[in-house]
Amino acid sequence: MLPSIGLLNLCSGGFVLAYFRFIFSIDPLNSFLMQGADGILVPGGFGDRGVQGKILAAKHAREKDVPFLGICLGMQIAVIEFARSVLGLQDANSTEFDPETKNPCVIFMPEGSKTHMGGTMRLGSRRTYFEFADCKSAKLYGGVSFVDERHRHRYEVNPNMTSQLEDAGLSFVGKDETGHRMEIVELPDHPYFIGVQFHPEFKSRPGKPSALFLGLIAAACGQLEAVLQHYDHVSLVVPKKIVMSNGQSTIKAHQNGNATKLSNGLVNGVYSNGNGVHF
Repeated sequence: MLPSIGLLNLCSGGFVLAYFRFIFSIDPLNSFLMQGADGILVPGGFGDRGVQGKILAAKHAREKDVPFLGICLGMQIAVIEFARSVLGLQDANSTEFDPETKNPCVIFMPEGSKTHMGGTMRLGSRRTYFEFADCKSAKLYGGVSFVDERHRHRYEVNPNMTSQLEDAGLSFVGKDETGHRMEIVELPDHPYFIGVQFHPEFKSRPGKPSALFLGLIAAACGQLEAVLQHYDHVSLVVPKKIVMSNGQSTIKAHQNGNATKLSNGLVNGVYSNGNGVHF
């Protein structure tokens, strides 16, 4: 596939010329092609085709401090790679690829049937609650306490392995309302290493990119801190008019002491409907 070029406007006030290249994960040259990458995105998918190449991409990003965003399967791949390389669990895998693995990092989550494929996926808009206000993803979403993003999957990170993974350095910063479904993972000491179980691309729009895509591009061009500082400011000084991913919405802000309370109930934050805050 031919590379593409895009002109992106970061909220730090400048424009960035972005050069994108699609790399097939089954390409034996993918390790070579990644060497010059300033950022890596591993998207969603089904089945085991190209999985080893995706694992190599996650490993390269983690070890070389290259900004990384994993979406759906991309998040699962990042967890599998971490378990293999950091925890030393060489057979760590998803039960989708290896049902007999002794270290199932990713498992089928019970919202459907393994045998009846129709209508068994975890679909639609689901709520993710942030565990930490100071994580990168929470800041990029505008300092909100939760976001609603769309899902399309059957397999998820095994909740029985999360403690072991977190003890080794991973941080599951976003979870569902039960606390058992891992929605967002980060490497706190990495410049930008984020994996999400949901699909931010479903709400991303030209000119109004998903907060996580904006963060990836900003990190790739060395502007992430400026973007995060911008959103720190936004969480304290709320504009009267905010453009959401589904159009325009006017939100009234009410001052009550030192906090900014919005008409939708959030304090010192803006519920962004999945796309961060846009002016």
